[in-house]
Parts: sequence; structure tokens; C-alpha cells
Amino acid sequence: MPHQATTLNRFDVWAPNAGSVTLLAGGTEYGMTKGAGDWWRASNAPEGNDVQYGYLVNGEGPFSDPRSRRQPDGVHGLSATFDAGAHQWKDGAWQGKALKGSVIYELHVGTFTPEGTLDAAAGKLDYLVELGIDFIELLPVNAFNGTHNWGYDGVLWYAVHEPYGGPAAYQRFVDAAHGAGLGVIQDVVYNHLGPSGNYLPKYGPYLKSGEGNTWGDSVNLDGPGSDEVRRFILDNAAMWLRDFHVDGLRLDAVHALKDERAVHILEDLAIVADSIEAASGVPRTLIAESDLNNPRLIYPRNSNGYGLEGQWSDDFHHAVHVNLTGETTGYYADFESLAALAKVLEHGFFHDGSYSSFRGRHHGRDIRPDLAHPTALVVCSQNHDQIGNRATGDRLTATLSPGKLALAAVLTLTSPFTPMLFMGEEFGASTPWQFFTSHPEPELGEATAKGRIKEFERMGWDPAVVPNPQDPETFRRSKLNWEEASKDHHAQLLGLYKALIRLRRTVPELSGGGFGQAGGFGGVTVEFDDDEGWLSFSRGDVTVACNFGAEPFETPLDGAILLATDTGAELSDGALRLPGESAAVVRVTR
Repeated sequence: MPHQATTLNRFDVWAPNAGSVTLLAGGTEYGMTKGAGDWWRASNAPEGNDVQYGYLVNGEGPFSDPRSRRQPDGVHGLSATFDAGAHQWKDGAWQGKALKGSVIYELHVGTFTPEGTLDAAAGKLDYLVELGIDFIELLPVNAFNGTHNWGYDGVLWYAVHEPYGGPAAYQRFVDAAHGAGLGVIQDVVYNHLGPSGNYLPKYGPYLKSGEGNTWGDSVNLDGPGSDEVRRFILDNAAMWLRDFHVDGLRLDAVHALKDERAVHILEDLAIVADSIEAASGVPRTLIAESDLNNPRLIYPRNSNGYGLEGQWSDDFHHAVHVNLTGETTGYYADFESLAALAKVLEHGFFHDGSYSSFRGRHHGRDIRPDLAHPTALVVCSQNHDQIGNRATGDRLTATLSPGKLALAAVLTLTSPFTPMLFMGEEFGASTPWQFFTSHPEPELGEATAKGRIKEFERMGWDPAVVPNPQDPETFRRSKLNWEEASKDHHAQLLGLYKALIRLRRTVPELSGGGFGQAGGFGGVTVEFDDDEGWLSFSRGDVTVACNFGAEPFETPLDGAILLATDTGAELSDGALRLPGESAAVVRVTR
């Protein structure tokens, strides 16, 4: 980890690009002096709480504090002080949770409840406990331009979005979650900044011009001045894990972190998390989102890995999605068979050095079972990206039968990996989750809307069906309708999810601990027939049988049914008979 500078005072600001910096606080200007490492300090800075302030840089501004903890008037307004130590925590008995054996629930604060606030989300904690969730994963809550957004266009990483309730509400949420026995994972974005309200370049070389990624200029992780940029990231991670008692971080799109240093920023982040875990005695979990299929992310640091606890596995999603929906366009093309799903279940990745037709090259590498456990792979049948990045933001509910929705649940929750649900999936929410923005600048809003429509028009979509992300109705229709959860087939699916999670917790072979004789990735065996449309996989003495076809099928099996998605499932005379589009979990008699 880079050398740590002198302890910072609350108004100190790093500004190597500046010839002059003036602190504007409470309507008064305070001159600042440049010190060691290009940090500027105001010797007579104001005392007290609730100070609103900003900086005049080279006479321009005022601009918000790069490390602002509050933005009461939005990202273009003044920053405000916040004392994170003032909260009286009630989670002293909280021992934390390990990733292994857990179930994650991904939610977006703004659309999870009608109110769209952290306090309102806290009101649903009992529901999540009853469902059987272990970790709540919050989509980014950092301050972004406008009132509503997915959160990935944040520009002030230290501030909690004010319409969600700000930092005090965030602390209340985490405290309440721990009190309910739930861990909290925060989604953080360190690979880019949003298009509006990003004043960091006024201060210093936070970005590398000309070295962009999908979303704009890359963050300067390895160029001149990058020591302090990395410190900016590492201090932010420490803020979530220490000041806000967060149990883990989901690191967005780490493949877009361009870092050629000998010690990668991900390894530095793991060191920070481990040090806070050692000091607190509470586990701190880092999970990377990556499309690289590079298991080095989850290998221990003493084995030349980065030492992260987990990473997302898109291959699982793609294999499940294709075999349930039949969609084979784009990156789905290589997954058009039960053989692809079988490979993922047995080996973790489908592309483990194999040819990727979507990329036009070979991709990934195999996972060493002596260095990584299957539960280090976080998997899902739906998530915010895979729903929201579709043209109309449609969930699986929009196209799949109840039987196939049940199959998706069984595959995700009985797999050898760590399952993650996307909010509302568990009751088959009919509401879409669409791409929505609220840029106040007319030009930016128009460009965003036109760009979205053109993107899908190129794919052959009728532009009339693509929602305008700037239309407030796009945001409103993406909110969950909680009345559905207790009605008809929604309630039946919710009951299945609860039963599956309960089964995961009570059956050792499904909980992540018991993996058969070989252990690791070698402990799962799969049989399938593409022509007949069935697949079964065994984890120790438990077999999960899935019938993807419309017709019943029969397979030799003896034992007892632990769970079936269709009442027509029958186990007798040494054979399991499954109706079409159904699954069963069986305790096998050897």
C-alpha cells in the first residue's frame, strides 16, 4: 500500500493542479497554504458542526470537496461536514457473516420501496429475514447528479445520496440490518466518474486523459500523482468498512481498473479490508464484478492472487438464461446447450481458456480447486445489469412460465456457488427494471436519451418501445409493487424461494460446506441430455434433477424427495418421474 501522508484535517484538500486554493465556509473566505505532498490547509479553518463549504480553485468555483461526506444541495452545491463518529451504534454484538453458505439480495434503494429511501428500506428488513437472506447488497449510494439514477454515475464517492437520506440514514440502515442479523455489502464504483458534477480534475490528476474505458476517462491508478489517487480510493473503502460498519464491498467492473503497478489496486483494497477485519474481529468481504474469468482475483495473496473473497460469474447467468429462454444473440451464443450449463456447474467458468465467439478470441482460464472454493463465485439468474440493460428492462417474469421461473430458482439456490437474488425476483415481480436517469442539464439528458435509443435501434429494436431514461415514468414503473408478493402465483413462487433457502441452510451438501469426496470444484457431477432437455447434478448424497422440456421424463434414482417444484413429481420403484418444466431435490439412497 502506498505511503500514508500526514493525518488530514477535515478541510485539507489535495490540489497539485492548483496555483491557489481558498476555503469558502459559512460565507467567509479562508486562505489556504500548500504543504507537503501538494495538500492545502487553512490554518484558521472554522470549528463546529454542520458547516457548509467549498473551494475556490485558481479563482474558480466554489467546487465541492472531493472527500465530501454530505451534499445537501446536490453535487453542484456546497459540501457539508458530517461527523461519522456521532452515531451511537447498537451493533456491538454483531459478529458478521462469512460469504460461504450465504445468500445475497441485491437491491436499489430508490426503487425497492415506494418512498425510495434508506429508512423505508429498513422497514423491509423483517421480510428479508423471513425470506432467509444473509447479505443485503445495495447498488451504489454515492452522490450523483439529479434525483434518481442507477448510482453508477456517481461523482462524489464519500457522500451518500441525499434523497436516500444521506449518511446518517445510511448508518441507521446498517445498524438496523445488523440488529436483524443481516450483513450489508455496498456496491462501489472506482473505475470511472459520472458525466456531471465531476470537479476532481480541477484539483489534481484523478483521471488519465485519452486512456478511457466504456464510460469515459480511466481513473489514474498508475501514472504520475497516482499515489494520492489510490489513497483516495483506499480511504473511501475504509470509510465504508470502518465508519459505516459495512460488512463488504462489491467492486464494480474491475476489468476497467487500468493498473500496471506491481501491486494491483485490488490487492491494496484487500489489505485494507483485512486490516479492518483484524481490528474489529468482524469479517470484511470484497467481491469483484469481472468479465475476465480470471481466478487470480480470488486466489490468496501468498499464491500470487489478489486475495478477494468473491467474484461474479456471468457464465452461470448466461448458461441458465439461454437454457430457459432460448435467447442466443450476442454473448449468449456460446451457451446454447445444457452442456454449457453442465460445464459451469462442474468447473465454475464456461470460458476457462475456451474460444469465445462473442469476443472473437480465447477467453479465461480454469480455476484451481486447491486455491479457490466454488462459493467464491457469486451467481444469479437475474441482476440489475442483465435486466436493466435489456431494451425494455424486462425480467424473466415477462417471458417465462411459472415452471421455468421455478427452475431458475432451483438452479441458483442449489448450485455449488454463492447465490444472489435481485429484488422482487423471489415473488416474480411483474414490474420491469429499466434504465433511468434524471440529469437536470437539458443537453445531457437529451444526449442520454438519444444514445440509449440509437444503441438498441442498431440491434434491430423499434425505437418506440425503448423507454426514455429521462422520463420520470421510467423510474416510477421500475419500483416494486409489493402488493404482488402475497397474491396467487407470486405468493407460490415466494414460498418456493423460502423453501429453497431453508433447504440450503439445513442440508449440509447444499450449504457450501459439504462437497462430496473430492471437495472444491471436483465435488459436483453432472448428467444431462440436450435432446430430451434434462439435467441433473449431484453434490454428495443430494441430487438436483431439472426437466427443461415440456414433456415428463424419468430417470433411475432411489431415495427421498426433499423438495419438488411440481406436485406431480414422484419417486418410486427406483425411478424419479418429473413433469415438464419442473425440478426436484432428492436425498439419494446409495
